[in-house]
Amino acid sequence: MFFHPMDFLIIIAFGLSLWASFRVKGTFNKWSDVPIYSGMTGAQAARRMLDANGLYDVPVEAVPGRLTDHYDPLARAVRLSEPVYYESSISAVSVACHEVGHAIQHKVHYPMLVMRHQMFPVVNIASGIAPILILAGFFFQQIPWLLGLGILFFAAAVAFQLITLPVEFNASSRARELMVAEGFISNEEERGVAKVLNAAALTYVAAALISVLELLKYIMIFNSRSDDE
Repeated sequence: MFFHPMDFLIIIAFGLSLWASFRVKGTFNKWSDVPIYSGMTGAQAARRMLDANGLYDVPVEAVPGRLTDHYDPLARAVRLSEPVYYESSISAVSVACHEVGHAIQHKVHYPMLVMRHQMFPVVNIASGIAPILILAGFFFQQIPWLLGLGILFFAAAVAFQLITLPVEFNASSRARELMVAEGFISNEEERGVAKVLNAAALTYVAAALISVLELLKYIMIFNSRSDDE
């Protein structure tokens, strides 16, 4: 009932997602062993970059876990995992500055970030309802609008993921430019920074690809049912 030719592509994309997840962990661990020439910890780099951009009121906080780093737009706080917060390595400083990149986006009202924030409440609800409607659409084929409505809700969640891509890439771009401008890294260390940030970005690309393929699959199923009627 649930098998579709698109599932082959989805399985490949899922494999890519797993590979991206392993790669980001491996890349982070590799460059965690490489000290940064400036000697700054992730927390120190984040604080200096925030202050350099006039974000004196944005705190830098340590949170438990590994790769749990994020910027909280509601609390307006940069939260760094303990290894990033305390370590002085290329990985730590790269990740810390990436999260500061989001704080800077927030300050300058980066359009894609603003759109992402505006969409979040709706998408939060839609992403919970979509699977229920889609599953009901498969079981109750005599009620075609169930699948159609589920696709609309799922499309909102996919759009949110697609908007996340430029937000993440832009934050990394801002981080790299500022790290060089502020003298956080040497020219030789740019290669390591790029590898850490690119590996992290690939996980978002893989997740978005899976979602897009699943959306196309549901649309194709919905259209084929409409043609059969």
